[in-house]
Amino acid sequence: MKTILSAAVAAIALTAGSAFAADLPSRKMAPVAPVSVAPAYKWTGAYVGVNAGYGFGSFSKAAATNYKDPEGYAVGGQLGYNQQYSNNIVLGVEGDLSWSNIEGKTSSTGAAGSKAELEYFTTARGRVGYAFDRVLPYVTAGYAGAQQKIASNGSSWRNGYALGGGVEFGITNNVTAKVEGLYMDLGNKNTTNGKLGTEVTVVRAGVNYKF
Repeated sequence: MKTILSAAVAAIALTAGSAFAADLPSRKMAPVAPVSVAPAYKWTGAYVGVNAGYGFGSFSKAAATNYKDPEGYAVGGQLGYNQQYSNNIVLGVEGDLSWSNIEGKTSSTGAAGSKAELEYFTTARGRVGYAFDRVLPYVTAGYAGAQQKIASNGSSWRNGYALGGGVEFGITNNVTAKVEGLYMDLGNKNTTNGKLGTEVTVVRAGVNYKF
């Protein structure tokens, strides 16, 4: 009787042990790979780049009646620096220099070269933006200057200001692309036909390399 009872107890213990072992995770299971989270995009750093676009505008004051509204293309380069803060505000400075053929010709069929033309222009601006990871909308404002050639008056430097805004996109950690619009008021210039005021808006795209 004791032998039978002992055998029954042993059988129950063996069965329970096998069931418990079956519930344990197998040592042969593949380990679960850790989940990697990409770090947030960082806009802090210096950059250099190129841009190209189209400009259009208007002349004002007494001499404006001699010229059609200016328009033409512009291509150039820029350099700058951004600083991103913990609240995702991005503050920066940027300078650019562009060659252009933004011009307004005389309204009459005069001699060749009768036009008012921006030969090149430059700006030095501050930028304020808010980073949505790789997307950076921003506004910008600062100094604008241009070398302007006016028929019968030669070339002279114009001083004014620039206002604008745009959106920049982080393509890789080092390469960004942007589209922006920039309005420039270049003040008034005395000519043989009176004062000539020049206002130009440039819409352009650019690519930057961030260090």
